[in-house]
Amino acid sequence: MADNKTENTLSSDATEVRAQKLKLLREQIGEVYPAHFHRTMTNAELIAKYENLEPDVETQDVVTVAGRVYSSRNSGMFMDIHDAGGKIQIFSHKDTTPEEARALLPMIDIGDIIGVTGIVRRTKRGELTINAQTITMLTKSLLPMPEKWHGLSDIELRYRKRHLDIMTNEDSKLRFQQRSKILSGIRRFMENDGFLEVETPMLHSVYGGATAEPFKTHHNTLKLDMYLRIAPELFLKRTLVSGLTDKVFEINRNFRNEGVSTRHNPEFTMMECYWAYADYEDIMDLVERLFESLALSIHGTTEFPFGDKTMSFKGPFKRVPMPDAVKEATGIDFRAIKTDEEARAAAKAAGFAVEKDWTWGECLAFIFEEKVESTLIQPSHVTHFPKDISPFAKEVPGEPRLVERFETYCNAWELGNAFSELNDPEEQRRRMVEQLEQAHARGEKEKQLDEEFLDAIDQGMPPAGGLGIGVDRLIMLLTNAPSIRDVILFPARRSKAD
Repeated sequence: MADNKTENTLSSDATEVRAQKLKLLREQIGEVYPAHFHRTMTNAELIAKYENLEPDVETQDVVTVAGRVYSSRNSGMFMDIHDAGGKIQIFSHKDTTPEEARALLPMIDIGDIIGVTGIVRRTKRGELTINAQTITMLTKSLLPMPEKWHGLSDIELRYRKRHLDIMTNEDSKLRFQQRSKILSGIRRFMENDGFLEVETPMLHSVYGGATAEPFKTHHNTLKLDMYLRIAPELFLKRTLVSGLTDKVFEINRNFRNEGVSTRHNPEFTMMECYWAYADYEDIMDLVERLFESLALSIHGTTEFPFGDKTMSFKGPFKRVPMPDAVKEATGIDFRAIKTDEEARAAAKAAGFAVEKDWTWGECLAFIFEEKVESTLIQPSHVTHFPKDISPFAKEVPGEPRLVERFETYCNAWELGNAFSELNDPEEQRRRMVEQLEQAHARGEKEKQLDEEFLDAIDQGMPPAGGLGIGVDRLIMLLTNAPSIRDVILFPARRSKAD
């Protein structure tokens, strides 16, 4: 076993010191990475059990715990070890700890993982502590940890080395614990509301369900080019056709080969659902109930901070038709404009740069994005979208240029998109063919008509309300995260060489 002079014979390079200690440990104790070690309780369980233990009281209880060493004082006499649930102080002294265990102390570095068996006590200063009787090396760390109190200051390094970010940053650790809680909360809410969870393919032979550039791959056995899913919509609608359930949902990973920003990642999580015999107003109510439930779960209240703002997920949310919002912001009354040419002229007259082939609906949507989106700070449902840009939604009765679609906004971000779903098979085919022609005109030559989906719709799909929620953005709001990469455990990034 190593003695207290060990460190005097080691290299001055921190990484080399650890490598030398590992070699010594292998020689002196044998297995440094044992396969079997059983703790009797986690740190969180220990803290909870002895919550009422008075200062300067020692129990007769012997426990076994394990964790990573985060700090060491007085040559290892005092160490703090952390597991996922909390911190416990370890005390090793000649009066309580056998020489064999204390001889291991010079070989223990910050970042090592150790197991400790000993007596539980609380110090005079109130620190819950274990008087060590045995110490077991479980994992020798070969790299120094970042300084705990400052963590990783380089943002890109935090994303690249997320394990170190979480190890040294309690905010990051809490955020990912909350992410898990939010995902569980969505699943529990949907199930309690009568929705059945299903799983649909992530590899598609025909990409569709949303307008986006796909990631392409190849199936060697089938000798078939395939695409990573950009949306599960067309498969979930087939589930409604089948009669398996009237209320279906999926929490899914989608992939869109597009830009990266603080709100966009090429791989992202959505919750998508379809509700037979419901419409978009029923879905609005569902969104409000879901958001309220999640806020209460995470914060205990429907109001919570985001940056310098206070958000409120207390329903009902503001509801405003898109033409009305644009008219209020710009004075342009799109309902009074009859043709595409008039729409482009009105937009240009108001100072908006629109393309020469844009339709009435495209002009309306563009001006909304330019002038209205940034004002939608508190949760709002924007309704009555143009049919030109909404190929899967039913028309608003009496307003054939508009459809029963809404998007939910908060902090000027789109969080959700919902329709009264189109289920007229002839109209669905007409709109999808038109959408395909537009895609081909834009140069998307690989895009195809999904004949299998259209065949299913020919069989008859019940009227339904459908919804897609961007889960990552929702988590950003609920956890006060400024970037989507702060809520994705391992976000897409350039290679280190770049």
